[in-house]
Amino acid sequence: MKNVITIVAIVAISISSYAQKTLESYEPVLNSTLEKSIKVSYEKGYVIEEVKPNIYVLTDGIWQSAAIVTSDGVVLIDAPESFGQKIEKAVKEVTNEPIRTLVYTHGHSDHIGGSQYLSNLKDLEIISQTGVADFLREKNDSRRLIPTRTFEGALVLKKGSKQIYLSNHMNYHSNEGDLFVSVPQDKFLMVIDVLAPGYVPFKNLDLSNNVHNYLKVFDQILAYDFDVFIGGHLTGIGTKDDVLLNKAYVNDLYETVKRIHSSTNMLEVMSAAAEKIGWNNKYLLFDTFLNKVIEDSYKEIKSRWISQLAGVDVFTKSHISTMLNYVRWDD
Repeated sequence: MKNVITIVAIVAISISSYAQKTLESYEPVLNSTLEKSIKVSYEKGYVIEEVKPNIYVLTDGIWQSAAIVTSDGVVLIDAPESFGQKIEKAVKEVTNEPIRTLVYTHGHSDHIGGSQYLSNLKDLEIISQTGVADFLREKNDSRRLIPTRTFEGALVLKKGSKQIYLSNHMNYHSNEGDLFVSVPQDKFLMVIDVLAPGYVPFKNLDLSNNVHNYLKVFDQILAYDFDVFIGGHLTGIGTKDDVLLNKAYVNDLYETVKRIHSSTNMLEVMSAAAEKIGWNNKYLLFDTFLNKVIEDSYKEIKSRWISQLAGVDVFTKSHISTMLNYVRWDD
């Protein structure tokens, strides 16, 4: 028994050491990315900062929402679950106007699960696309309050002197619909789960459920007139340059993966693997081919982007894998 305990302890120490070494081997976040980030007090748990006249960004360092202050109350864009309990307190730091309207950009719980903490607000209007409301009624999730007003396509909210444009161009991220939120008079644009300024997209091209549309979304964003861009995650406030940089990264992914996939001989790769394990395990042999495309693509992409965007060594392989699925079966 003593020997068993000793072996277990050695294995545990080895695993711990390996995990520590692996974490330490990742590249630090680029200084250029950190410089554009809002500083968050992690003791307080959030920060609220004005980015345009009477337009504020709320963030806990990982998720973002926005509060648009008008003479007809505050319009809140999303209510992330991570800091939902602190939203009312944060808004009261900058205005005496009550939160009267909540807009859902899409139905994912991480961005609107904090609405549960706003259920006490009297006569709160909750606006979403029809498909999002239908989905939420079906899910019957107490964290996500059911919308009280729905629309299809586009809607203009006129609140005090502000006109807030809500528009669904296409579904690139969620099945039920994704909103662009713009305030043209202030050159403010909020598009959730496409990019985080200074970083590569989140895992699997920001969990995109439609790579064909995801490849188009950057041009749709760039068609707007804006100089402040909110992406919904982390703390960076973006500009058109950030959108252009992410577009270039994603286009490079597409072109590189397509080229390397088409030039890699699948039968040669599988045959080389079969010399070691035989031909019975077809899944493993095919996975060997896919992994070679991913690894070869990653070497190229990393060399070009590791000094331009943060997180290349964290999520780029997942981007390549997602893009490979698109290139091989949908493109």
